[in-house]
Amino acid sequence: MTLRALEGKRPKVDPKAFVSEAAYVLGDVEIGPESSVWPGAVIRGDMGKVRIGRATNIQDNSVVHSDGDAEYGDYVTLGHGVVCHAKKVGSHVVIGNGAVVNDGVEIGDYSIIAAGAVVLEDLKVPARSMVMGIPGQVRSQIQTRHEELIRHYAQEYVEKTARYLRNGGLGS
Repeated sequence: MTLRALEGKRPKVDPKAFVSEAAYVLGDVEIGPESSVWPGAVIRGDMGKVRIGRATNIQDNSVVHSDGDAEYGDYVTLGHGVVCHAKKVGSHVVIGNGAVVNDGVEIGDYSIIAAGAVVLEDLKVPARSMVMGIPGQVRSQIQTRHEELIRHYAQEYVEKTARYLRNGGLGS
């Protein structure tokens, strides 16, 4: 794991979080308990603070960056290969594999950004939305089965985080 300070600001990782030894975290970044950052992921807090809440998982080869402060809520899943420049990602959100979320986007709680979607700048996604397509647009409201899926993904990665911590800890 590479945690790198920039201009006196060093990433803060909760001791109950897991950051892979193959991840890169730079600058003004805060990662909450039970959260995880997987191999190849990059989180850059060089343009503003990036705050990642509890039990949020940033999966393999994803990039988190923003042109200002960025906030990720609790129980958020960023799938493999996501590029996320969002200003705000609410709690209980899934951003599917390969999705691109551009600058200034705000995503409400209990929303899903479908795999491969491209969300254009400054879109405000209301809570409980399903966003799909290129460009990404709100196509529907989520249903109970989607809520269960969101919870399942988050819980699966909380369990993986605990497993990895039991087997060597932070970036071991």
